[in-house]
Amino acid sequence: MRLFPGRISKKTILLFSCVFLLLVQACYAVDYDQIFSDANDAMGNGDLPAAIAILQKVKLDKSDDSGAFVRSRMQIARLQFALKDMKAASASAQEVLAVYPDNSEALNFLESVKKEQKPRYQVFIEDCLRFLPQLLKGAVMTITLVVCIIVISPLGGLLIALGRISPFKPVSGLCWFFIWLFRGTPLLLQLFFIYYGLPSLGITFKPFTAAILGLGLNYSAYLGEIIRGGIQSIEHGQMEAAKAIGMSYWQAMRRVIIPQTYKRLMPPIGNEFIALIKDTALVSTIAMVELMRSADQMFNAYFNVTALILAAIIYLLFTTIFTFIFEKIEIRAGIYENR
Repeated sequence: MRLFPGRISKKTILLFSCVFLLLVQACYAVDYDQIFSDANDAMGNGDLPAAIAILQKVKLDKSDDSGAFVRSRMQIARLQFALKDMKAASASAQEVLAVYPDNSEALNFLESVKKEQKPRYQVFIEDCLRFLPQLLKGAVMTITLVVCIIVISPLGGLLIALGRISPFKPVSGLCWFFIWLFRGTPLLLQLFFIYYGLPSLGITFKPFTAAILGLGLNYSAYLGEIIRGGIQSIEHGQMEAAKAIGMSYWQAMRRVIIPQTYKRLMPPIGNEFIALIKDTALVSTIAMVELMRSADQMFNAYFNVTALILAAIIYLLFTTIFTFIFEKIEIRAGIYENR
């Protein structure tokens, strides 16, 4: 008895051939996971050339849906980039583009290679030209905040100082509580409470309004104590003399006491406003797009430290200008005596 019939159909032969080819392919299939694992081990040991040699075992296979070829060649390109072999790195990325011309990872990598080969000063200039427009927009918002607070906080501080030294106990106590609250809690916490906390109570502010409110209240509290100290530093005899010529308490404060405090208040108030320029960076945490947030967004997008360096330079420029202005005001007000 024969095991197989005398004639085998063509369909049967074709089926056996396909099965045989699949078995052969399975026997010789490349284990990509093992290759990448071995390459990672080599990189972990600091042997980058060995990792490159391992990754080069991955050959082009268009039937591979996992993209192992692209992944291996781009990893090789990054390793060659780390070894400062720019020519080889470009060649590895070109291998990907030869098969997938629109691969964005390879295209962006080639741009990075070209940039790395440029002189450092040229790269820095190009980064400055790319980042400065957005940073300057943020700087305009920073200056807007500073100017608004410079207008608001001295008025608020004066009212708080007058209330603090008022003989009317409820007013004095309320002003003391205000100063105690806003000087005793972090400015960042105050901004968070105004922007994120108050909406739970049905009170919602836009980022700019919340920033003005938080900074204005905080700096009014600090300036209130500074102004109070300046007022109380004036000799008590000045008030007695003003009352002796028929002035009321508030007339004496407005015409005699407060005008004499200007010279003494300029240095500490100038320091507060210079600190304000830096404190405006905190409003970036409440979705306010000012200088610090603009720099942070660009750094996260490009991972380029130039954005942070430019932001630091702009802050230094602002603080230098304000320092110069307040020094001139102090001299004009006669804070320094000629000796």
